Amino acid sequence: MIFAQIGSKGLDLGANILMSHIDSPHLDFKVHPLYEDDGLALLKTHYYGGIKKYQWPTINLAIHGKVFLANGKSVDIKIGEKENDPVFMITDLLPHLDKNDNGTTNQSGKVTGEQLNLVVGNIPVSDNNVKERVKLAILEYLFEEYGIKEADLMSTDLQAVPSEKARDLGFDRSMISAYGHDDKVCSYPSLMSLIDSKVSEKTQVCILIDREEIGSDGISGAKSAFIEVFFSDLLRLLGKESGFEEVFRVFSNSEGISSDVTVAADPDYKDVLDARHSHKLSYGIIIEKYTGSGGKYSSSEASASYIQKLRMLFDKSGIVYDIGGGLGKIDVGGGGTIAKYMANRNIEIVDVGVPVLNMHAPLEIISKADLYSAYLAYKEFLVN
Repeated sequence: MIFAQIGSKGLDLGANILMSHIDSPHLDFKVHPLYEDDGLALLKTHYYGGIKKYQWPTINLAIHGKVFLANGKSVDIKIGEKENDPVFMITDLLPHLDKNDNGTTNQSGKVTGEQLNLVVGNIPVSDNNVKERVKLAILEYLFEEYGIKEADLMSTDLQAVPSEKARDLGFDRSMISAYGHDDKVCSYPSLMSLIDSKVSEKTQVCILIDREEIGSDGISGAKSAFIEVFFSDLLRLLGKESGFEEVFRVFSNSEGISSDVTVAADPDYKDVLDARHSHKLSYGIIIEKYTGSGGKYSSSEASASYIQKLRMLFDKSGIVYDIGGGLGKIDVGGGGTIAKYMANRNIEIVDVGVPVLNMHAPLEIISKADLYSAYLAYKEFLVN
């Protein structure tokens, strides 16, 4: 999705662009997901994004998405969020049997991608002549409730996600525990800051993008030309020439923020974090001058002059912020964001986001103060 508020000077001055991703690590359904084994009906998944596989068994999961039926219709699915909804789960091996050759208990990091299968049913149909009676019972339920046949499961966008609701965390309620802070904790204030911003000279744009967690490829990722198409349409709407050259002239006059999260300082894992570049919770928004890994590979590094410009803007407006670079110690950590794909369009851009504990886990932790700082920073950027 792309949202824009046209400035008083149209696109002559370019645009102030906030860009966030709205995908989070989850479990996609395989193309042929439903099967039966040992009296259980299960759904096979394929994990999406960087996860620690051992974190996903034994937690309550919900199913979200859409099924496209052979008759041309589609069905929206959301099961596991309401109090009276059933939930789904991936099993794990009991510690009594999960042992090494020397008899000590394994760490559950041995969970493989092929073991991330959802238990979805146990009651068989009454017909003893049927081979897979539990699977058939699930198929009967899907057809009765949604009109879904087994072949329809080949044309789905279904995913399993943690069903845990967002909760205040800590005695002082200073933090929020929730699934998908990466990157909803940045994409939500990005959108709200645009909605709440007054019209300024420059056009304000908020881009909410998909596929970031798996490299930004595809027609809904940051590499897609749909961004160019949108700006071409915007130019046409304003009565301007809207060809390739004009679109990239707008990009060249634009400035951007990749609103994405960064790692928060964790007292239990100091060995992998650079103490001078670790960001404590509740110390405000973080400007990450560069991303990437190793020798700054796959990096988008903002110019020093652009960092200066944001420093002056935030200092003047009283925004609480810190500046860092990288993701952990050199040759230990690292990561990329969508900033580099916007930089490749000749847009001056830098990552500005919220520090997160438990990043990419089923439940992540952020500070309410940092979230609010993000909203204020993004709004200031859009307007001024």
